[in-house]
Amino acid sequence: MKIAKIETFTTPLIGFVRVTTDSGDEGWGQVSTYNADITCDVLHRQVAPHALGTNALDFTDLIALIAERECKFPGAYLRRATGGLDTALWDLRGKVEGKPVTSLIGGSPGKLRIYGSSMRRDITPEEEATRLCRLRDEAGITAFKWRVGKECGRDFDQWPGRSEAIVPHVAKALGNGIDKLVDGNSGFSPARAIELGQLLVDNGISHFEEPCPYWEFDWTKQVTDALPIDVTGGEQDCELSAWKTMIGSRVVDVVQPDILYLGGMCRTLEVARMAADAGLPCTPHSANHGLVTLCSMHLLRAIPNAGKYLEYSIEGPYSQQWADDLFLERPYKVLDGHVEVTDAPGWGVTISPVFLDKAHYAVSTAG
Repeated sequence: MKIAKIETFTTPLIGFVRVTTDSGDEGWGQVSTYNADITCDVLHRQVAPHALGTNALDFTDLIALIAERECKFPGAYLRRATGGLDTALWDLRGKVEGKPVTSLIGGSPGKLRIYGSSMRRDITPEEEATRLCRLRDEAGITAFKWRVGKECGRDFDQWPGRSEAIVPHVAKALGNGIDKLVDGNSGFSPARAIELGQLLVDNGISHFEEPCPYWEFDWTKQVTDALPIDVTGGEQDCELSAWKTMIGSRVVDVVQPDILYLGGMCRTLEVARMAADAGLPCTPHSANHGLVTLCSMHLLRAIPNAGKYLEYSIEGPYSQQWADDLFLERPYKVLDGHVEVTDAPGWGVTISPVFLDKAHYAVSTAG
């Protein structure tokens, strides 16, 4: 069974990939979000030529080979494009074998606990506490993450004093029995991160994500070594060489690869295995309700070092807005603080024809 056709359907935000074989079987995947139209151009130019005509069911080496053949172009766009091919091939294989992807990689369908992940910094401590507590009470969510500092903020806050105000206010409002996490988004120097980290410790926060610029491994390690809580990171890291350094030097306590940023499930499984060998848990980054959250669900049901919960964006009406626009099914329904991986073949979703009709179309074919 050979790859005969690779199609993309894209907007600047979202890009889906359909792979069709010479036998007529097909699978659906997604390139990473944001500038997806550029990423789809990269897919047709630098990924599809290596994939067309190859084995559609045995593709682990193909994913590695693409990186080698495009060795002059490492980095985010090539990995994001490769992720679209990889996830489509996993879906195709699941449909051919009649199994969900999680079963193909050693897992099983079932439930996953979520943490509600806030994406906002334009929100006051009082407003953030109100909406997180509402989700705690209405959806049964038992873990939440909110934002501190400013993205790549060089020690500046979103507005003066916001971090010192929001940490204790939200932590107290959520109360006991709730896991509490914060995200620095590369915002701090080591000294400032450690200073703020002490405030997190004092207020029962157990997870400090990406405290320092993610590319400054030595800075992040200083924070990891100084604080008694989990320092986490890795969402932006798309090269396996970076992961070998991060894991080998124990830069973080919890690894957080993003399946679509990193280049797909094959490469993410490799990172998860490296982390497992080092005794580190893996909690993937899945900060929107495109396909990445569903991919992360299948991964977490399969790996032995799965973290305690799945990242689940709370933006939009119960975070269903993207899913409702993109999929005919609702794969992210929350019940008592959990979502469920079903036994449907592949990823178990159908892309919305309404989205496909509006998207820009392109195709690459064998020959």
